[in-house]
Amino acid sequence: MKFKPFLLLLTMTLLMGLFQLPHLGYILQWDHQAIISGEWWRIVTGNFTHTNLYHLIMNIFGLWIIGFIFRAQLESRSLLLIILGISTAIGSLLLLTDLSLYVGLSGVLHGLFGFYALKEYRSGRQSSLYLVIGLLIKILWEQNFGSPTGTQSLIDAPVALNAHLFGTLSGLILALLTGRKKALIQ
Repeated sequence: MKFKPFLLLLTMTLLMGLFQLPHLGYILQWDHQAIISGEWWRIVTGNFTHTNLYHLIMNIFGLWIIGFIFRAQLESRSLLLIILGISTAIGSLLLLTDLSLYVGLSGVLHGLFGFYALKEYRSGRQSSLYLVIGLLIKILWEQNFGSPTGTQSLIDAPVALNAHLFGTLSGLILALLTGRKKALIQ
């Protein structure tokens, strides 16, 4: 993994740990009523707060695993912009649902995985299409049958399946948009 993306992932890890402090977590979590009342930062910051230590650790592992798998593609500036774009999309689209509170990075993780897998496929790595297909199958399964109950008990909250859906769609759309720009230049 390149040094600068490593520092970005480390910074995110430390910030998410800091956001576990009760007062900070409360003012940063995605809260529908608070956002409607003008606390717009929660659209993004809710993705970086967590229900408990298990939830935080699972998401940190997911972030680092994605960083490792796609390390050859990671660049700090684009990674940061992709994370912020996916976070903003998830936080905004959740306003269209009946969800009142949301915390967790899993929607962003789904988006990052989809983004980098599709970018790899579009750059010639044919086997990465299987990663995209697997992700889409997972999302379809969750939308139709729900999530495993073990995860819900571990994080002490229902899994926000729409965040996974919105994150995946955002990541895939971003990959298509960024790939298209390159195709127009060639």
